[in-house]
Amino acid sequence: MSSGRGYPYAYTPTQVGRAQPAMGQITTSSRELRDLSLAFVVLTLDILFVLLGGAAGLVGLGPPAVVLQFVAVAAAAALTGFVAHEMAHKFSAQRRGYWAEFRMSPTWLLLSLIVSAFAGFLFAAPGATVIGGMGSREDWGRTALAGPLTNMGFATAFYAGAVVLIDVGSLTAVVWLLFLAFINGWFATFNLIPFGPLDGRKVLSWNVGIWIGSIVLGGALAVLGGIAIYYGILPFNG
Repeated sequence: MSSGRGYPYAYTPTQVGRAQPAMGQITTSSRELRDLSLAFVVLTLDILFVLLGGAAGLVGLGPPAVVLQFVAVAAAAALTGFVAHEMAHKFSAQRRGYWAEFRMSPTWLLLSLIVSAFAGFLFAAPGATVIGGMGSREDWGRTALAGPLTNMGFATAFYAGAVVLIDVGSLTAVVWLLFLAFINGWFATFNLIPFGPLDGRKVLSWNVGIWIGSIVLGGALAVLGGIAIYYGILPFNG
């Protein structure tokens, strides 16, 4: 998710308190690293609780090796589905010469943790990449699309890995790869909804055809993984 104020969602350099970087220069700050790290940890816990049907699922989960496996998958989902998505926005904007940094939302992070812990449902809006000075519809569209495209790339790679491992006979690895593919497909599709600060609104405003093609592809990737979950392929689904 990329964010700004007003249409086309742009902060000015003075509003964000930073000078614009040189074209193509990638910059960061201690605040961004702190916000991104905290959001990553919380989202990892969110996904872990979803896998277990809530925080209570940690009780009796099994030996440490099993717990570690679930934590590792949740972290991989948060890293590819969320962190890589936000960094794609950031790098796309900074390559065009705009200031861009991730900012967490403490309120939404806390709410997501409560919902996932007690209801086992993923309701996450950890924050957004804030971009300064961007005024072009095309720049906004391409920068917004970078996040979902990154998720689609990961989803495709995870599906390909699952297909390869089917022949090897590693069922556990296959089902987790399918889950990671689903998460990335879902993140891509959700963010392409043309509503509010979500990426879909900027992409649609820039190019209708590209928006249609991208949300259809993202939806297909999510549905493919969703079918696997529905039919109980994944171990945590019983």
